[in-house]
This record gives sequence, structure tokens and C-alpha cells, in this order.
Amino acid sequence: MSEEPKKTERAPTQMRRTDIPPDTILIGKKPIMAYATAVMMHFNTGAKKLTIKARGRAISTAVDVAEVVNNRFFQSSLSKHVNLGTEIVGENQDARNVSTIEIVLERTK
Repeated sequence: MSEEPKKTERAPTQMRRTDIPPDTILIGKKPIMAYATAVMMHFNTGAKKLTIKARGRAISTAVDVAEVVNNRFFQSSLSKHVNLGTEIVGENQDARNVSTIEIVLERTK
């Protein structure tokens, strides 16, 4: 009789992919133009508002994406609202603060 290997339980993550609103783009390690293209595709569907979120080292990429889209594609016709914050990542002694940014782009024309 062979036993099935036991599955280890993982701690639930804070946000699942299904919990991310459709008007939000999460910034990671991809090139800037990959995210800029995603922003353009979102606005081409007729949307008026989009949120770009990043944390840690990806913050500079998020700012670059917002600036590239605003200056190259919309000729400065997007309004931007920026929210800064801090998340605690890890548990107990491994806990550390990670900076976060949320950039809300709204089409003005």
C-alpha cells in the first residue's frame, strides 16, 4: 500500500490574482514598454481611468511607465494622482517594510 504524499499547507497570500481589479496593472520585472503597451491597450478599450501599482524596486519602473505613456502617447493629456505607502512583508523576525506606490492615470480629453 503506497501512501499519497502529504500536501503542505501554504499561508494564504494577501491578494489573489482574481482579487485584482480589471483597471489595475501590477508592475514587476518586465521591460517598461511591455507595461506601457498594456496601459495603451486598456485606454484603447474606452476606459477613462487606470491604476498602476508597484512596490520595492519596481517603483521606478512604475513611474517610468506612467511618464512614457503620458509624454509619448498622450502628449501630456493624462492627469496623475500618486499614493505612497508601506507594507510589512514577512512574519515575526523576518518582517520588513516595503515601500509601495499607486499611480492613478485619468484621461482628460
